[in-house]
Amino acid sequence: MEQNILRRIFFDENNHWDQFVQNHEKNLRPIVLKEVEKFKNCGNPKNGFKLFVCEGCHDVKRIPYRCKGRFCTTCSSGETEEWSRLLQEEVFQVNHRHVIFTMDEGLREIFLMYRKLLKPLMDEAVEVIQDWFKKKFKVTPGVIAGLHTFGSRVNFNPHVHMLVTMGGMKKNGEWKKYDYIPFDMLRKQWQTVVLKLIRRHLSPQQIKQVQPRLQKAYSANGEGFYVYAPKQKGNVKEQLKYIARYIRRPAIALGRIEAYDGEYVTFRYRDKKDGEEKRETLSVEAFIGRVVRHIPDENFKTIRYYGVYSRRIKTKCQELVSVFQQTVHRNLVKIKRVLRKRTWSQRIKDQTGKDPMVCSKCGCYYEYKGEVCPDDDGQLKIKVALGQTAKAYLEEVIHDLTGIQEPQTRQEKEEKESNITKDEQETNRQLCLFDVS
Repeated sequence: MEQNILRRIFFDENNHWDQFVQNHEKNLRPIVLKEVEKFKNCGNPKNGFKLFVCEGCHDVKRIPYRCKGRFCTTCSSGETEEWSRLLQEEVFQVNHRHVIFTMDEGLREIFLMYRKLLKPLMDEAVEVIQDWFKKKFKVTPGVIAGLHTFGSRVNFNPHVHMLVTMGGMKKNGEWKKYDYIPFDMLRKQWQTVVLKLIRRHLSPQQIKQVQPRLQKAYSANGEGFYVYAPKQKGNVKEQLKYIARYIRRPAIALGRIEAYDGEYVTFRYRDKKDGEEKRETLSVEAFIGRVVRHIPDENFKTIRYYGVYSRRIKTKCQELVSVFQQTVHRNLVKIKRVLRKRTWSQRIKDQTGKDPMVCSKCGCYYEYKGEVCPDDDGQLKIKVALGQTAKAYLEEVIHDLTGIQEPQTRQEKEEKESNITKDEQETNRQLCLFDVS
């Protein structure tokens, strides 16, 4: 089975995605069309690429641009791993809890119909936690909230995951520990918050339509909605790594898709009711419908930061805590640490142990020689070319990809002919002979 089976389900010779759009175009959000199109063209050299040439044997690599789309399995996987790595270094080195707030099953469709409720849902969940900490301990905790709109069966099931510090900061910068969360009290409080939230953000006519669902959700949950916060085991960094990856995980991992025969898709999931692993088979149309509904709206942030982790006051809080930790000799935060994102080659090297910038044929390094990207009209243009040889090669690639010859003035042609030496011409010939990876 190929690695990215999701791409095959959407775009193979059966044209399932085109058929899905034709059948449901009126109900599809514009962002869905945009993100799926980015996923389709991710890694296509027609969208731009960088040129690398081995300094030893002149082997050529064309590294295509990635789409960075929120639906793209390739891009999101790398971004999740990198976000998790940076997060476990940036947050306070204290114990954290993974807190989950869910809701009654009958209310899920309301949030699907009115997606504007999803942002306040996150805010209200965090406020429930923060209010209790402030009243009980008079401290401000750090909270990183992540919204999941999917359940294990890729069904629409909005709920909030939170990474919560097991401790909080007083106004003077002192850090106070705690390790208790009152589940029973928070469950009932969370139920009240969700029901009021829906009534507050919908019009009277809309409330009238969903009122039976609200009443049923209230009467069927005497103890409130589900709130869970399991204690984490292991060292702090391992806790953070696990929780961070879970919070930012995609709706369905490629490894869960077990079969696709052109008409039906089979995937496995773990049933939360009995804890057993099960399988479900859907038509391709039904499967695509389940998956694309979890694409967030334009500019919607599924990860948000609150309390001492808030972007507005994070630096100030770190400074206060750093002063406090000097007196108690506890290393809660390293204020001077500078973290940077790894490059794609660094990520691959860390994951596989092999440097993609080292030629497998001769062991020499690949050198950056140029770059091609689309202009404002979508036409491929040379952005960078280090030398006439690289420029000539990139012009040939553009011509092969688009059938359009890079325009040149008479003066440019004369300069090109005069600058290219016999050695460069031989190198250029070798470039064209080697396979492009």
